[in-house]
Amino acid sequence: MLCNHVRKGSSAPKETFMISLLARLFIKNHQDTKNPNVRQTYGILCGALGIGLNLLLFAGKFAAGFFSHSIAVTADAFNNLSDAGSSIITLIGFRMAGQKPDPDHPFGHGRIEYISGLLVAVIILLMGFELIQGSAAKILRPEDLTFSPAVLIILAVSILVKCYMYLYNCRLGKRLDSAAMLATAADSLSDALATTLVLAATLTAHFTGLHIDGWCGVLVGLFICWTGFNAAKDTISPLLGQAPDKEFVRQVNEIVMSHQNVLGIHDLIVHNYGPGRILISLHAEVPADGDILTLHDMIDRIEHQLRDALDCHAVIHMDPVCVNDQETNRLKSLVLGYLEEISPRLTMHDFRIVAGPTHTNLIFDVAAPYDFPLQDSELIQAINQRIQQENPGFCAVIEVDKQYTSERS
Repeated sequence: MLCNHVRKGSSAPKETFMISLLARLFIKNHQDTKNPNVRQTYGILCGALGIGLNLLLFAGKFAAGFFSHSIAVTADAFNNLSDAGSSIITLIGFRMAGQKPDPDHPFGHGRIEYISGLLVAVIILLMGFELIQGSAAKILRPEDLTFSPAVLIILAVSILVKCYMYLYNCRLGKRLDSAAMLATAADSLSDALATTLVLAATLTAHFTGLHIDGWCGVLVGLFICWTGFNAAKDTISPLLGQAPDKEFVRQVNEIVMSHQNVLGIHDLIVHNYGPGRILISLHAEVPADGDILTLHDMIDRIEHQLRDALDCHAVIHMDPVCVNDQETNRLKSLVLGYLEEISPRLTMHDFRIVAGPTHTNLIFDVAAPYDFPLQDSELIQAINQRIQQENPGFCAVIEVDKQYTSERS
């Protein structure tokens, strides 16, 4: 999406003057955007403002299109009417997403916001297809356009209003991490471009006599479809369960590893049930010879620290690992070197050895990315072969895990 160039974790953008003023008037603690109630009120406020502005634009453009006989202006008017419907969906989506958890939905209703964003994207696509169809007919049967300064003023004002709507939806969408608002922002930007092309077509017809009204309508329709496709992609991804943000993963690692008795972490999984409703689980390696009560107290403190710092619920599993056995440490370093030779993208955890009368088992888990070129069975075979080339008395017992955090997040 066009306004997603600012990554999560960067400084939060400020809302526009009007939204800032309305927020101070109608939203208690409006700076606390992590608060679900504040977040919900922002969504309702922006949705209501969008409905009002789009209805005014529809009325003005419809009148301008009717009197000027311009299919592009009329189509643009109905596009604004659909935008009013999109704002209603966004408003309802925020309202429903803010509902408290219940027995049937213990993780809340936050993903409704993603669904509302997807519905907005579908509406954008439908309007794009309708505009292309109407514009194609206009190319085959062109009509003379009636030039009017009032039409030009209406179109120019519409462009400015849509740019403003893009600005506040984009800024608040990034600040609230709202897929629905970002979809609405993309729609507003496409509308601004669409109206600019309509204005260009009107001026061209008046000053040159060329009828490019239909062609401009087709271009606008194609751009609207492209915007709708990107908006749908950005809302479907979190619904399917996308990899967590790289900055969020870095912060989790930094907090957990800041504790002295944590030797390493793995199997980090981030469950996103909507903005402000994140659950994480991970395995933390701790010394096997440590005091169990002391280690358990440390894990409890880490879970509370993650909750306070990252606004998430954390569940941590302790994995005891041997740290003071020289032979275990030697063999672990040996195997890590072999994995590095196969691919630097491989990591290892839960390493232990079980010695027997005829051979020694090296038992460990290997974490591989989803796009790793080798199948799990091929990877296990490659590691075993590399180990036994120099250590025929060793046999590797390997479990392959997948990395739930993306290297490209």
